[in-house]
Amino acid sequence: MNPDISPSAGSEPAAYACGPAAGACGQPFCYTDEAFADIRLLRYRVEGFEALSLRQKTLVYHLSEAALWGRDILFDQNGRYNLRIRRLLEAVYTHYRGPRDEEPFRSLAVYLKRVWFSNGIHHHYGGEKLVPGFDPAFLRSEMERLPREALPLAPGETPEELWRELQPVMFDPAVMPMRVNHRDGDDLLLTSACNYYGPDVTQAEAEAFYAARKDSADPHPVMTGLNSRLVRDDGTLRERTWRVGGLYGEAIGKIVESLLAARPFADNAAQQAVIDTLVDYYRTGDLRTFDRYTIQWLEETEGHVDFTNGFTETYGDPLGLKASWEGYVNYTDTEATHRTEVLSSHAQWFEDHSPVDPRFKKAVCRGVSARVVTAAMLGGDLYPSTAIGINLPNSDWVRHEHGSKSVTIGNLTAAYNEAARSSGMDEEFIIDEPTRRLVRTYGDALDDLHTDLHECLGHGSGRLLDGTDPDALRSYSSTIEEARADLFGLYYMADPKLTELGLTPDREAYRAQYYTYLMNGLMTQLVRIEPGHGIEEAHMRNRALIARWVMERAEKSGAAALVVREGKTYLAISDYAALRPLFAELLAEVQRIKSEGDYEAARRLVEQYGVKVDPALHEEMRRRYARLHLSPYKGFINPVYHATRDADGAITDVRIDYTEAYDAQMLRYGRQYRTLPDVNP
Repeated sequence: MNPDISPSAGSEPAAYACGPAAGACGQPFCYTDEAFADIRLLRYRVEGFEALSLRQKTLVYHLSEAALWGRDILFDQNGRYNLRIRRLLEAVYTHYRGPRDEEPFRSLAVYLKRVWFSNGIHHHYGGEKLVPGFDPAFLRSEMERLPREALPLAPGETPEELWRELQPVMFDPAVMPMRVNHRDGDDLLLTSACNYYGPDVTQAEAEAFYAARKDSADPHPVMTGLNSRLVRDDGTLRERTWRVGGLYGEAIGKIVESLLAARPFADNAAQQAVIDTLVDYYRTGDLRTFDRYTIQWLEETEGHVDFTNGFTETYGDPLGLKASWEGYVNYTDTEATHRTEVLSSHAQWFEDHSPVDPRFKKAVCRGVSARVVTAAMLGGDLYPSTAIGINLPNSDWVRHEHGSKSVTIGNLTAAYNEAARSSGMDEEFIIDEPTRRLVRTYGDALDDLHTDLHECLGHGSGRLLDGTDPDALRSYSSTIEEARADLFGLYYMADPKLTELGLTPDREAYRAQYYTYLMNGLMTQLVRIEPGHGIEEAHMRNRALIARWVMERAEKSGAAALVVREGKTYLAISDYAALRPLFAELLAEVQRIKSEGDYEAARRLVEQYGVKVDPALHEEMRRRYARLHLSPYKGFINPVYHATRDADGAITDVRIDYTEAYDAQMLRYGRQYRTLPDVNP
């Protein structure tokens, strides 16, 4: 249902250097020389691209263009000043004539790279506002040197007015401090910087607006509010729909052009129909057309090349209604797909044997398809930081009646796994050598298997009771849903069925996943949180919730404990088998909350276990991690596809290149895929 970001706290292998030719280094990924703030960049390799037919290469090329044309949309969704700030910083960056390796320009360059990486001025994961490392006076002086045409000015606006508007947004920590605020008791809209609602629209108004538009008797409800901004117009609330001719119409029009260019090269007629319906949806903004598109997309399983493109995930909306724009292109890794095919072919067995109340189980698991894919292009909310697994569609009734399509992105998973080797993380945080040996032996394979269980079966399991509002859990919906899918995977990780199916090598392998999952949820993921902050991101809240709830009970029984040795805290597990019933108990409760739409129970569970941070443990984790000199976040630079055309404009070949630098790519994207005005009304 939702993309899952690699849960590892971050690690570094030896660096590899790509040559100019495709496949020059022979590695599944390469480090660039780019590392800044808390980020290090990788290049993912599109293995097997050269073996594709010209038709398939051309399809990938056009779909990749469609995945890049929506970049400005996401920047604007993440904050109404993001496009102007990005364009101002880019203008200073490109026009600067002073020494580029000295302060304060060096700090401006780091800040701009972070803005690029986060698609806005708030941290891509934690959501807190990025802090510039340079003085406002420096930016102001450089801004005054720019030619007027380089400034992101609104019609009739002066440079002085532009500065007065942007200066507090960038430099005042009290202005728009969080992109998405989930703090219980706050007005989540008025305290969030995201741009899904007008700046004066309150949470109560928005919830009432959408509650009035839902038909509880409709067996096929649309995902209300998914593709619009809710604004106040002459005192009346109304939606501005994202479509051709509507809000973001300039960008969506370009996306449609690329989709139509891809259509003649689709793998089959069913895939052409998918493109046709998606184009229809983009032109009309009709959410019932969107549902029709998602059904056609999930039922098209024969094509080798696949893609997603649109307003998809709702993590960026504090109310969990409105979706950020994303796009990506992939093709099937036939050999690796065997693992996911085994799981999906046994979906009914897993559903029937789940520890949840029978009332919440699906009598028939429909249309569960899963594959391992190779990412060919990342865009929007999947770039530069991206997911390792995706399960769609998100509509509950579509999933119930038609099923879901799940992918594990193999070349990205391989990159993250490789990046975890030889980093010192295991030696620093795993309690002893036998446990480290367990993790080294089984860790990568069990991580991949847990991702498959989460995506292929976890998100697709269970059902809502009749009459339950799919949006009943509101701001807690994403955390509960991710916990549900993770728990499904954790529960079955220790099941003998997986060994019987040949998916785990023996009955003891599951221990590696239990150890690393709990260690991460309890301890190592804390390195990603700034001092004084709580846990905000839904995946991190989910992992903390599960780990702390289970640990609270495991400590009482003696099955596990946090122990201190030579001043360092470690996870010690003495009875792995005793943990599985705890995962089962929590899974049953989380599924009940989801199925019944029990908002108060969701709130209590998340607030008690998923939000707060122990200051002493937090400080210790950050101190120990800092000694390793690692970057807690990874992201990717996209490859570049060069199309060769004949005299008539037909593509005769597509060549892939991995050498574009990060800043060059971002500046090129800013020029080549600029679609939206500096100020979106």
